[in-house]
Amino acid sequence: MPMTTLQPFQAAVPTAFNDDESLNVDATIAHIQYLAHHGIRSVLVSGATGEQHSLTLAEKQALAVAVNNASFPDDLEIIFGVASIQQREAVALATTVAAQPRISGILLGLPPYILPTQQEAANYVRAIMAAAQRPTILANDPHRTGFNLELTTLRQLVRSPQVVGLKEAGDPERVPAIRQLMGNDWPIYTGNETDLRHRLALGYNHLSSISANLYSEDMHTWFDHLRTGTQGPDDLMIRRLAAIHSGSTLTFVKARITAQEGTPMGQPRTPLGNFAE
Repeated sequence: MPMTTLQPFQAAVPTAFNDDESLNVDATIAHIQYLAHHGIRSVLVSGATGEQHSLTLAEKQALAVAVNNASFPDDLEIIFGVASIQQREAVALATTVAAQPRISGILLGLPPYILPTQQEAANYVRAIMAAAQRPTILANDPHRTGFNLELTTLRQLVRSPQVVGLKEAGDPERVPAIRQLMGNDWPIYTGNETDLRHRLALGYNHLSSISANLYSEDMHTWFDHLRTGTQGPDDLMIRRLAAIHSGSTLTFVKARITAQEGTPMGQPRTPLGNFAE
């Protein structure tokens, strides 16, 4: 199932929760609809914000079905995060995603904590891709997972045409080697927004942006200007990013979404947002 477009800029959407920390599907959908009507053409749901592994399999499946059934503009690209510490749960989620035609592709994260071998991780990726039958962006995030996808393993995995990009959240200095391996136009995503100019110079060319939830059009424009070398003054965006990333990022972003849109995003699941003495 080829992806007709792979947007270079996506909003990494937080997951909304109720006061009791239960999943709030309606608020999550409402926020995506808001973004779609404010210039966002690609969203990443259930991934990249650090909340995915707090969701149960049933919650992830419910969110995938809800996203598929919601009313969005036809040109909105929806990427769904698929990962689990258990391969069988990730495969079950991927199977659910495969039954949702509105979902364009998946972000496939490596399992946290258990430290698989490179071969075990490669087999995990292949099993999930086979179940999902969707274009796949691999996510390498050793800071969060403890596992680092080696270039030799990446070289094996990209032989599959289903692999259409990499979100590299590990050592950015290895991106030139990835770029040399994959060519000039192959999508390499960053989730780091505070060092964009340097990362683009290294070879990143796509952005998964948490700040786009608050500054959708401004952030998109700024990224496009940086990517095309037409950047003007960026003091305002740098100040905004500094505020967003100065503390508990998700707590800040959810509170601002609620204030700006009236969408009740709630707090992150504790211990995130846990400021009680």
